[in-house]
Amino acid sequence: MADILLTADRTLMSNYHNNEFLGFGTCAPPNFLPEWFYSFLFFPPIKESKGIPAAAPYGLRKIEAQLLKEGFDVATVSPDHIEDYITSAKVLGIHTMDPFGLGPASTTLAAIFKKEPYLAKYFQILLGNPAIKKAKKRGLKIIIGGPGAWQFRYRQKFVEKHEIDCIVEGEAEKVIGKFFRDALEGTDLPKYYEVSVSEAPALEEIPDIVNPSINGLVEIGRGCCRGCEFCNVTLRPLRWYPLEKIKREITLNATSGKVSGCCLHAEDVMLYGSRNTKPNEEKLIKLHEFVVKSNNGGISWSHCSLAAVASNPKLFAKLSEIILQKQVWWGAEIGIETGSRELAKKIMPAKAHPFKAEEWPEVVKTGMGLMHDNKLVPACTLIVGLPEETDDDIIRTIELVDDLKHVRSLIVPLFFVPLGRLKQRDWFKRAELTDLHKQLLFQCVEHDFRWVDDLLDLSFRDKWYGRFLREFYRGFAGIAKRKVRQIEQPPVLNG
Repeated sequence: MADILLTADRTLMSNYHNNEFLGFGTCAPPNFLPEWFYSFLFFPPIKESKGIPAAAPYGLRKIEAQLLKEGFDVATVSPDHIEDYITSAKVLGIHTMDPFGLGPASTTLAAIFKKEPYLAKYFQILLGNPAIKKAKKRGLKIIIGGPGAWQFRYRQKFVEKHEIDCIVEGEAEKVIGKFFRDALEGTDLPKYYEVSVSEAPALEEIPDIVNPSINGLVEIGRGCCRGCEFCNVTLRPLRWYPLEKIKREITLNATSGKVSGCCLHAEDVMLYGSRNTKPNEEKLIKLHEFVVKSNNGGISWSHCSLAAVASNPKLFAKLSEIILQKQVWWGAEIGIETGSRELAKKIMPAKAHPFKAEEWPEVVKTGMGLMHDNKLVPACTLIVGLPEETDDDIIRTIELVDDLKHVRSLIVPLFFVPLGRLKQRDWFKRAELTDLHKQLLFQCVEHDFRWVDDLLDLSFRDKWYGRFLREFYRGFAGIAKRKVRQIEQPPVLNG
């Protein structure tokens, strides 16, 4: 048995039926569907063998690779089989994304439906596992990290209750070995450690993953050059991985026989290899040609910017042509954030680059139109309750959403969460919703339901079980639509 165990809660140990879009379902609270059925639809458990998952979250795989590189005895296990491995383990490392449902999507849904989301529920189930409690009594150390580590600052009582020994926030490759070594040796650990910019790993210090990542996710770069005030990622240095490094991880996933497809991960995939906000045509085409040639499934992007797409329509069309050789569509998460020129200039002046910030609504419409024409289906975010937001800003966003009604997409309104350079500002709360806010929320809901059938048809067209699953999702969407419409709707206000 390994000295160090790594795991994550059940909502993260899933491949979401090989569809990253479905992962958003973990942000929702328990609802009218039985929990067993809802989890089957949105976060079925990953395949495993004797408690060892076939694939795991990419961030967890990076930590696993770093610890193995430093000579530690490590095993990554399913959260459902902790008790089979923990009896002799000395340290438990837990990867987390949104442990308390404080992320923008989760807080929005929790505020509307007044229940905590599934991802928070399952994180608490993991920490409450009797086997972990028993191991703590004999000296087990618990170290937690991942994109959701910042949330523990708001949950000190939880940290004390579950005797969490160390929480690490940030890119941990250069420091994580020391913490696990100290834990094994019984040396005191910092309760909360925030990795500084100077401790961020250089490219050569970031190890390749050694075991498959969920849905073949592969990082192609870290950091972001856009500088949006509300984002944590822009606080980190921008680094693009060399193509050979990316190829090694794609090949590992593709030849494992345990995952299909490839999700290219960066804050802006369209800027891969670029030193500014102008896409690097040669590097992007080489990357995508390799993925298509070596990968045994479809391709998706984690994120890309509307400005990069709008700045080079021919390149975007070429990338689409390469990707659509193997599939009928692909997806990415897109940040619209606001339809207001004034807010764009204040909080995200570089998001429109190489265009001007005051051109943001036109950039959005151009980029979204190109995505529609080239079969990229964006899951878009809007931020509700940004600092200094005015009624006119909300009206401009409502008008923009209306302009996008013919674009195949999901548009998700998110309550403002204080992150990045705005982390000292106040959270936006449900009680602060105005009639204009409510009008925007309902407009987004209507937009999404308008496109749900088309998206389901695209998602399951080539899968043998597609017809079966598609009807379940369609039924769920129909019931959800009726439930949402039962909520008191605001009067329609004209700008």
